[in-house]
Amino acid sequence: MEKTLLVTGGCGFIGANFVRLLLADRPGWRVINLDKLTYAGNLDNLREVADSPRYTFVRGDICDPSLVAELFARERIDTVVHFAAESHVDRSIDDPDAFIRTNIHGTFTLLEAARRSWPADAAAAGHRFLHVSTDEVFGSLGPTGLFSETTPYDPRSPYSASKASSDHLVRAYCHTYGLPVLITNCSNNYGPYQFPEKLIPLMLNNGLHGRPLPVYGDGGNVRDWLYVEDHCEAIVRVLTDGRVGESYNIGGHNEKRNLEIVELLCDMLDRKVGPLASGQPRRSLITFVRDRLGHDRRYAIDAGKIERELGWTPRWTFEQGIERTVDWYLANGTWLAGVLDGSYQKYYEKMYAGRTGEGGK
Repeated sequence: MEKTLLVTGGCGFIGANFVRLLLADRPGWRVINLDKLTYAGNLDNLREVADSPRYTFVRGDICDPSLVAELFARERIDTVVHFAAESHVDRSIDDPDAFIRTNIHGTFTLLEAARRSWPADAAAAGHRFLHVSTDEVFGSLGPTGLFSETTPYDPRSPYSASKASSDHLVRAYCHTYGLPVLITNCSNNYGPYQFPEKLIPLMLNNGLHGRPLPVYGDGGNVRDWLYVEDHCEAIVRVLTDGRVGESYNIGGHNEKRNLEIVELLCDMLDRKVGPLASGQPRRSLITFVRDRLGHDRRYAIDAGKIERELGWTPRWTFEQGIERTVDWYLANGTWLAGVLDGSYQKYYEKMYAGRTGEGGK
């Protein structure tokens, strides 16, 4: 089966892992990667596949209707996998405007382009619009229970509210216009190429350099952790076998307290690179800080539907995934340093000089 995919946000953490997977495992699929190259978008994430004849990069904004419409027409897009989003909760608290614009208006722009470009029988023709969302739209759980696909929405932050809004838009376009949509709601991802503002790469980088390891509140907030390769494989499964109009929860079956994660990373770094110069273990760097505003206490995914209907379960245990993740960051210090000093962003601004809608290999 041949497809031409528009992957939005393909230079980000999950998007880049997804593009790499497609180019390796789906020889009949062509990928158009549309990415604005904000702080979290990095062309180095796809350096090894940049010359593939089945891959095209376009720098641009998903909120630009002219550019998006032109891409649908020029590239004959039949499939959309929509990752592009502002995704960091702390940033949404400080500056919600960017989240409303990108996550809501950007999704609307893509939906409109698909509606206007695709035929009336798009579903029968195999066209698909897969919207990648988050478990945070469901709010916060108590000590027990799991989020299912029928859990009522209860977003608690500007970020989760913007993602909930975009989920509703996607469903509305299916119901009103018959657009062949799919929605996935995933738990916390981890793995290679994650921007170091998120918990695991932040703690790894700080721990390597002997800096404080800031933990919100009492560290008891619980998240379900999903290795990024498992997530990408699940998205492919939903894309090829999922029922149009349905949503699928994707989780790793790995509930961990934030403090538990930080302590594990400390112990792994001590084992792999040795203790701090002072001789102290890295757990001594843990510093409890004032809790995040509106910090949800617990998220946990019931991924039973995707297992029952599509036969997907995670391939990697948490122990395997976190070992691979730590080893990747230790082996890719140059990538991490370039992200932290912002040099990749300076290069992009010089290379593109403010131009958008232009791509290349």
